[in-house]
Amino acid sequence: QLQFVESGGGSVQPGGSLRLSCAASGFTLDDYDIAWYRQARGKEREGVACISNYNGHTAYADSVKGRFTISRDNAKNTVYLRMNSLQPEDTAVYYCAADLRSICYSGTWLYRSYSRGQGTQVTVSS
Repeated sequence: QLQFVESGGGSVQPGGSLRLSCAASGFTLDDYDIAWYRQARGKEREGVACISNYNGHTAYADSVKGRFTISRDNAKNTVYLRMNSLQPEDTAVYYCAADLRSICYSGTWLYRSYSRGQGTQVTVSS
């Protein structure tokens, strides 16, 4: 089972920024598309962003487009999610997932389900 260690969450005021990290544990990220997901209490899981293993193609949910940026550093075996202009509706547990299939280009990352680890909590409130 692919495992990640997510970190970087915290509490911020609306308009603030955070950078989340997703470090792969026990495998290398090079061959995988990586996606960030989030789940708020009492709500369905939501796809946030995806980055392809091929040329770093990225895709975003409409709700975060223009505010969030996903990136990857294969040398560090880590994927990042830079989040700017955070709003209360961004409050959720964020976690990442990996897939050998081309889920970013196909758009299927938005609909797939993956087992999640602990994730990292992001809370946006004034």
